[in-house]
Amino acid sequence: MSSDFLTQGPKIAEFEHALEEYFGVKHAVVCSSGTAALHLAYAAAGMNSESLGIVPAITFAATANAVRYQGGEVQFCDVEPDTGLISIESLQECLSRVSEKQKEKNNLIAPVSFAGAVAPLAQCQKLASENNFILVEDASHSPGASTPDDQEGTISSCSGIHALASTLSFHPVKHICAGEGGAVLTNDLHVAQKALRLRSHGINRPFTETDDMPWYYEQESLGWNYRLTDLQATLGLSQLSRLDDFLAKRRKLARRYDQRLRESPFQEHINCPPFERGHAWHLYIIRFKEESLRNLAYKYLKSKNILTQVHYIPVYKHPYYQKQNQGFQLPGAEKFFQGCLSIPMYPDLKENEQDRVLETLEQFLLKG
Repeated sequence: MSSDFLTQGPKIAEFEHALEEYFGVKHAVVCSSGTAALHLAYAAAGMNSESLGIVPAITFAATANAVRYQGGEVQFCDVEPDTGLISIESLQECLSRVSEKQKEKNNLIAPVSFAGAVAPLAQCQKLASENNFILVEDASHSPGASTPDDQEGTISSCSGIHALASTLSFHPVKHICAGEGGAVLTNDLHVAQKALRLRSHGINRPFTETDDMPWYYEQESLGWNYRLTDLQATLGLSQLSRLDDFLAKRRKLARRYDQRLRESPFQEHINCPPFERGHAWHLYIIRFKEESLRNLAYKYLKSKNILTQVHYIPVYKHPYYQKQNQGFQLPGAEKFFQGCLSIPMYPDLKENEQDRVLETLEQFLLKG
């Protein structure tokens, strides 16, 4: 607060460098929100009004909306009903319906590393390469996440190995909180440079301080004001330094949930999320075997001052997308959505508070 800069100052570059170091990528471009990060990544990847974006149906709407911001067409892909992650079988079907003419355009696939689990990035990349698509990972839920892989040992979210770019969110409920904010992570210099330019009105400053016109700048393309402030970057730096600790606390809480929810009376009514080594546990999503119980549980827990949420309504159900997808449904997304409920999960959740969540949920189930 006592520095000379509130925005466009040195903390921006410092935060970007710290993100590059932590995630092992060559370039990080911070911006004003996770949605802005998606928009910048899609635009920097070349998406335009002739493009097609394939997006899993279980995600926050921004993953699809950023395709529309570029004028592209959204095609929804199904998810695995037990994890909410993009279904490779459904992705293959989606790609099989894309015409050869459309495949000549700048199209992309946007797998979501959902709830803290890494999407099947290697399989998505293979299909993307075979069909001339670009891969952009929505990693808003998964910084620090990894997953075992038979071929590669371990696949990490945000690494830039399989995706052209990955995007982060620094919204208050995310792993790294900067109030608001986001980032594009990439190993591609062209994508980074374009995202950097687009986040500040498409302006380029071609001269250095030693040139005759150090003040000169020019707008090369139509960009946006997606800048992050130095205040937010400073908070982001502090949060990033604590990310490993946050992840450890989330994983400990997930293990406690997992152990208790596999016992009676929970196991008769609830499916736990598949527990994976390396999961980042942004969300802990239980799924009711009897779908009618989900809404009743939500209301009962709220009456006891325990707030839960549904992540997510399939994006194609929103009125904006229903206009374009009348009667459209995907079975995996519908099954996941109908029974899912996110129960409290955050690093500062105390064990006694977690126990109260479990006790109240148990009361609901025994109450019938």
